[in-house]
Amino acid sequence: MSNKAPFSINFLGIRRVFAALSIILVIGSIGLLATQGLNLGMDFTGGTSVVAKGENEVIIDDVRSALEGTPFEEATVVRYGSPRDISIRVPTLNDMPADQVGPRLTEVVESKLPGLKVQQVEFVGPQVGDELRDESGLALLMALGLMLVYVWFRFTNKFGVATVVALLHDVIIVLGLFSLMRWTFDLTVLAAVLALIGYSLNDSIVVADRIRENFRDTRETDPEKIINGSLNETLSRTINTSFTTLLVLIALFFFGGEVMRAFSEALLVGIAVGTYSSIYVVTNMLFLMKVDKQDFIIPEKKEVDDMP
Repeated sequence: MSNKAPFSINFLGIRRVFAALSIILVIGSIGLLATQGLNLGMDFTGGTSVVAKGENEVIIDDVRSALEGTPFEEATVVRYGSPRDISIRVPTLNDMPADQVGPRLTEVVESKLPGLKVQQVEFVGPQVGDELRDESGLALLMALGLMLVYVWFRFTNKFGVATVVALLHDVIIVLGLFSLMRWTFDLTVLAAVLALIGYSLNDSIVVADRIRENFRDTRETDPEKIINGSLNETLSRTINTSFTTLLVLIALFFFGGEVMRAFSEALLVGIAVGTYSSIYVVTNMLFLMKVDKQDFIIPEKKEVDDMP
């Protein structure tokens, strides 16, 4: 091997178990997305958002209780930054004109909760929500497509396929979890998914690059030993990168407020799945395509005799 591995873990001893797990998770996620879809947020469905500030810390349950028995009892109430600020999000109401939702909600909030003052009212129309949803889906597909092109030119066909499959695996499972838990999927979560694509691809490329290097440099001919050694060599880097990133996301999850909670949730899940896929999905795909040393032999340039 090109470097002495600091670890000696037999990752591939249970690769078939994890291959079965990945297949189950992906099929389950696709089934959830097909049957119940995502719980799209107001960014995609349209609605009204009201930001209010209190004289003291606002108790979320008090606000929810005040909205019971009104047309806005299905509204989502979350903390908005400081303990004194809240955001009330109301989906599109069929029995109330859109231009009346903001004033009516303001009236209800300020009359039932005298300590609250509405600071901002925003309305997102259904048409705008549809456009955002379509454009967001296009952005996600473009990101995946560009990553596919990059990987295809960076590695051999087998490595390109393995890396892109791992990328799709990560995105599908994260979306499936959001569908299962009915977590709100909005533009913030979409940004997290796009960030996940970059993180997952980077991790897979580091692993794939070391595997390619060791296939070329070692005299070992057993693909399983070469790949296992490569995974052990990159493990310390994977642990360090994942751990430092997780520290930031955990801080965002606990101290970033409701605004950053969905973003941090998506990336916390995504990093765990991405780290797993760079080890087991990439390698399982390589074994499925029967990778061997012949795939990494650099062809020698033939010398062309000078013309007489």
